[in-house]
Amino acid sequence: MCDYVFDSVSEDFQRFFFKFPFRLHFHWLFKQTEIPRFIKMSETIKIPDTPEREQRHSESDDTEHEVQFTPIVSLPEVHVSTNEEDEVEFLKLRAKLYRFDSRSDTPEWKERGTGVLKILRHKEKSSFRVVMRRDKTLKVCANHFITPWMNLKDSVTNEKAFIYTVMADFADEEAKSECLAVKFATHDNAALFKSKFGDAQEILKTDCDLYNGKVEEEIQKEIEKILEASEENEDEDDTKEISEKLSQLDVDKKKIESDVKVVDQ
Repeated sequence: MCDYVFDSVSEDFQRFFFKFPFRLHFHWLFKQTEIPRFIKMSETIKIPDTPEREQRHSESDDTEHEVQFTPIVSLPEVHVSTNEEDEVEFLKLRAKLYRFDSRSDTPEWKERGTGVLKILRHKEKSSFRVVMRRDKTLKVCANHFITPWMNLKDSVTNEKAFIYTVMADFADEEAKSECLAVKFATHDNAALFKSKFGDAQEILKTDCDLYNGKVEEEIQKEIEKILEASEENEDEDDTKEISEKLSQLDVDKKKIESDVKVVDQ
C-alpha cells in the first residue's frame, strides 16, 4: 500500500516532501509493528544481592512478623492442686467405667466415663484408692478407697471386665455406695488390673495402720484411759461426798452439845 501511495503522487511533491526538515516518512506509519510485551523488571534488570541489602531484608521481615501485644490485665499463674501430690502411681491404665443404676424404672448399667484409671498409694499411710478422670473434660468419674474385704468379681458377659461394690464413692458431691464395672481394651490390661488390685489389698493388711490392727490397739488404749479417768473422778466425787457428810455430822454434833449445855444450866 505504501508503494501505491508514492507512485500516485507527482515527482515534484515527492521532491518537496523529502526536503521537509522533519523527514517524516509515511512508510513508517503504514509499517506493521509488533505489539510491545509487558515484562517484569526482574527479567531485564538483575539487582545483585549485597550483605547490606540482605541485612535490610532480614530486618524488615523480622519487624513485620514480630507483633507484640501488651495485655490490659496481667494474670498470675495459678497452681491447680489435684490432691494427688502425696500419692504415687501404683497402676495406670485406660478403661471404661459403668455404674449400676438400681433407682431407675428399669435397672441397668450406665456408662460413667472413659479415660485413664489410676490406683494411687499414699506415701505415708500406705492406703490405696482408685481415681479415674474422663477424657477431655478431666472430670472425676471414680474416686474411692480400696479395702481388704472388697470382692473383685469377673464379669459373666465380658472376659475383660470386672464388677465390684464400694461403700463410699466420692466422684459426686456426696459419698454414695455404688456397684461399678470396669472394662479394659485387652486381656493383658485386665489381668494386670486384677493382679495389682489383689496386691494392694495384701499391702493394706500389713502396712496400713487402719487394717493391720494398730489403729484398733490405739483406740483400745484410748478407751482404757477414758475409763480410768472416769473411775478416778468417781472416787474423788465419793470422797468429797463423804467428807461433806462428815463435816455436816460434826456441825450437828456440836450443835447438840451446845443445846445440852444450855439445858443443864
